[in-house]
Amino acid sequence: MSVPNTLMDTQFEFEGQKNVYKGKVREVYNIDDELLVMIATDRLSAFDVVMPRGIPYKGQILNQIATQMMKATEDIVPNWLIDTPDPNVAIGHLCEPFKVEMVIRGYMSGHAAREYKAGKRKLCGVPLPEGLKENDKFSQPIITPATKAEKGDHDEDISREDILKRGIVSEQDYEILEKYTRALFERGTQLAAQRGLSW
Repeated sequence: MSVPNTLMDTQFEFEGQKNVYKGKVREVYNIDDELLVMIATDRLSAFDVVMPRGIPYKGQILNQIATQMMKATEDIVPNWLIDTPDPNVAIGHLCEPFKVEMVIRGYMSGHAAREYKAGKRKLCGVPLPEGLKENDKFSQPIITPATKAEKGDHDEDISREDILKRGIVSEQDYEILEKYTRALFERGTQLAAQRGLSW
């Protein structure tokens, strides 16, 4: 059963279109190996599973939050965005991504809390002290990178040392990524505090 005002799939054929990638939520069209047209659908993904029914306007909200944050941080780090001509659509430069996700954590929550509860005292090569409780604030934010597992589409924890050893990113590039990550986290913390969202 379809839900009104829900975008679950697109079937566009743009001039110069080379291919289309259909992810769990986003659909990405490659135009002449120069531009990407990214469409945020209303599909809902949880724990790497796409649910059979979407949420009306979810894609618009997702895309508009991403657009707002890229515009709010473009003075810190260059990004791919050129324009957002529709609430669900972002158009930008085709770029070659780094094969690593730079995750930064200010609090013992989510994945970090689950790993800690399971007895792990090191996350992505970062040592964690004894006695932490869920949602405790770290004395300093920690960077806990992830990469895609070789089999499947799930994220895999990885340390800075392993990233460099495996040649996923050069040391020079990693230092730039780490600098950007910390600067973006600081800006995000400031923006949240301005809206009363700090602890």
